[in-house]
Amino acid sequence: MPWFKRVEKGIHTPTEEKKETPDGLWYKCPSCKAVTSMAEHRKNLSTCVKCNHHDRVGSKEYFAILFDNNEFTELDANLTSGDPLDFVDSKPYPNRIVATQKSTGLKDAVRSAYGKMNGQEITISCMDFNFIGGSMGSVVGEKIARAIDHARKTRTPFMMISKSGGARMMEAGFSLMQMAKTSAKLALLSEEGLPYISMLTDPTTGGVTASYAMLGDFNIAEPGALIGFAGPRVIKETIGKDLPKGFQSAEFVLEHGFLDFIVDRKELKQKLTDLLTMVYVKEADATATKSSKATKAS
Repeated sequence: MPWFKRVEKGIHTPTEEKKETPDGLWYKCPSCKAVTSMAEHRKNLSTCVKCNHHDRVGSKEYFAILFDNNEFTELDANLTSGDPLDFVDSKPYPNRIVATQKSTGLKDAVRSAYGKMNGQEITISCMDFNFIGGSMGSVVGEKIARAIDHARKTRTPFMMISKSGGARMMEAGFSLMQMAKTSAKLALLSEEGLPYISMLTDPTTGGVTASYAMLGDFNIAEPGALIGFAGPRVIKETIGKDLPKGFQSAEFVLEHGFLDFIVDRKELKQKLTDLLTMVYVKEADATATKSSKATKAS
């Protein structure tokens, strides 16, 4: 049949007239290689419809998932990094910051916001891996510290969503100081009896894991997330032995007692709501019991 073969020979179509499939229409899962439309992938909250592989997403997506109607008030939105060390590698640090801000539309590697989740008020800080590998610099530490202060002031639960390669080398000691700073703020949150939920996503490593990411009243993670301090290659070279299968995956970390549970992204909002409802019910019961005893004593 003529429409299945080229009748005329020597036909050449100019490059500018060739019809190609537009970029961004299809998604290929890096785990099972299944192909689906980007629209379907986004509808499934960036998880594979076949194998449930959780793709990396940022604060924009997590805020849309967690906050009711995607309505929230962002905290300290315009806080940006300085250059305390006059650091230069392949380019000056300020130039790298400006270039990354332009390419990502972000001010730094974390965003903090306040809003309602299924009617429950909550303060959330979420890291973005696209901003210099989600590295923890002075702005990241400061914004998290301020978000914790906001949670204390408004008497709301605090949630931290971590996704980071660790400390930001361009700020050296200033970056490492954020580990102690954020940990001290979390201690104050704990003293006031406010719940802290730490969610570890792919990847959570380095100084972030060694500080606020593992200090939650509840430490949770997404399926398959890489969680650790040093990378598997570094550990293997250091100890000179092969590592166990699945080493540093969320499932491995859960099995060895460092996580409370793993939650699918599609169930995250309801699971968090149920968890916080349970915590507050217990707190309310304790308050009521204490009040009743005081009344009887008087």
